[in-house]
Amino acid sequence: MYPEANIPVLQLSIDYNNGPQYHYDLSKELLGLRKKGVLIIGSGNMVHNLRMIAWDKMDEPSFGFDWALQLNEKFKQLIQDGDTKPLINYGSLGDQAGLAIPTPEHYLPLIYTLGLQTARDPVSFFNDKAVMGSITMTSVRIG
Repeated sequence: MYPEANIPVLQLSIDYNNGPQYHYDLSKELLGLRKKGVLIIGSGNMVHNLRMIAWDKMDEPSFGFDWALQLNEKFKQLIQDGDTKPLINYGSLGDQAGLAIPTPEHYLPLIYTLGLQTARDPVSFFNDKAVMGSITMTSVRIG
């Protein structure tokens, strides 16, 4: 991505023993690095349920179950509004959140990126599509 290696990149592991609030708070501590030009990338999926993949829909572009599409839109709206509390406490978003995030390791990178956002940062979305019913590939750009 940067062949001259002129942009510092930070890689973190997820501490599976701690919840989303811990990861959000930790990311706030990293904001100083971002301000110094360190590129921080969170990789994962907002909606990620491998147990419910519709294998018969692999060749159908942008196929998502209703609950996956609805929650993906809810996540995007909350991110756009800067409303991180329900995203951190995603269990409060109802049964759809349990379907979308059966395990947190693919969701927690989003929490890190949200913790690095400042009030002045624009937010945009790309690669915004569902695949195989129960996964959304929606990506968020902050800043």
